[in-house]
Amino acid sequence: MTSSTGLVSSIIDALRASDNGKSMNLKKLRSSVLTEEDKASKKQFKEAVKQLEKDERVSLSSDGELKLSKSERKSADDEPTEKKKKSKKEKKQKKEKKSKKRKDTASSDDEKESKKQKKQDETPEEDDDDVVEEANGDAENNNEEAEAQSDDPADKNKPCKNNPQGITRLFIGNLPFAITETTLNDFLNGSITHLKWITDKETGKFYGSAFAELRNSKDAAKCMQEINGTQLMGRPIKLNYAPPKDLEDWPPKSRVITGGKVANAGGQAGGKGIKAMSVKPEGCSKLFIGNLSYEIDDEGITKFFMTVDAEIKAVRWLFHQDSGDFKGVGYVDFWNTDACEKAATLNGKNLLGRPIRIDWAE
Repeated sequence: MTSSTGLVSSIIDALRASDNGKSMNLKKLRSSVLTEEDKASKKQFKEAVKQLEKDERVSLSSDGELKLSKSERKSADDEPTEKKKKSKKEKKQKKEKKSKKRKDTASSDDEKESKKQKKQDETPEEDDDDVVEEANGDAENNNEEAEAQSDDPADKNKPCKNNPQGITRLFIGNLPFAITETTLNDFLNGSITHLKWITDKETGKFYGSAFAELRNSKDAAKCMQEINGTQLMGRPIKLNYAPPKDLEDWPPKSRVITGGKVANAGGQAGGKGIKAMSVKPEGCSKLFIGNLSYEIDDEGITKFFMTVDAEIKAVRWLFHQDSGDFKGVGYVDFWNTDACEKAATLNGKNLLGRPIRIDWAE
């Protein structure tokens, strides 16, 4: 027969070992605790349960469930003081060990940094600002070059800085008569894909201007920012954005075209030097004048021809329909054919710093 004290301990242990760790059916508990369920053992079990109830260590419900009290469950969860002290000590030792490891690592890092600094001190010093500036400049130039050379059709008319409409066609004015497609393309950083020389619709004479289609909107913006107004063959070149009209066939099928009905006529861009005058029409009293300075005016042209006693009857300057800019050309009427012949002798002579181009006009 189990002692009363031993039986109490067995009951408590059985309840703690139950499925929920706090309660068990009384009959099931008794079967698990008693080795023999005789009358005397059952009586001893009953007395042990009563004693536990009296000590408020357990409670018995009406349905025969014996349950550990809260205080009994709490004491079961508490660790022995010795174990707690040991756990705290172990934690403290681990903490000290980690702290020491960090100090050793920091010391090693300081030593490495010291060696690195010593090596740097022995190396010739370079200006950090210069290095950063150079790196940024190279990166920026590479990015701009990559963007400018993009062949992606989707990027062609993409809005960009200084070109919010994404325009890719430029008007080019004040061109020298000796200009060629190759020279002009090189001047515009090799960005021309199509070129149209602007010429007189009837005579085909070159007006000293052109329309150029560029690779993309970024190329157009770059030309406007960096090239507009700069010198080409001694003349300041004028650039303007010139988007094509709604029904205009642009860009043209051919890479280079002329704007007049007569291709490659006298005065056409791509030639060299002063062009020889065409055959004089009978009784002609009118001249075409080209390659004029943008500073020319009625008074200036009148004085120029009066140097050979050629009195002007009327003068008509030509302007671009798209931009309204002066084309650098015009027509001059004289009072008679003799005055016209005198004026024609000035072909190629210098007027406001530029050799004037003269030809007969009907």
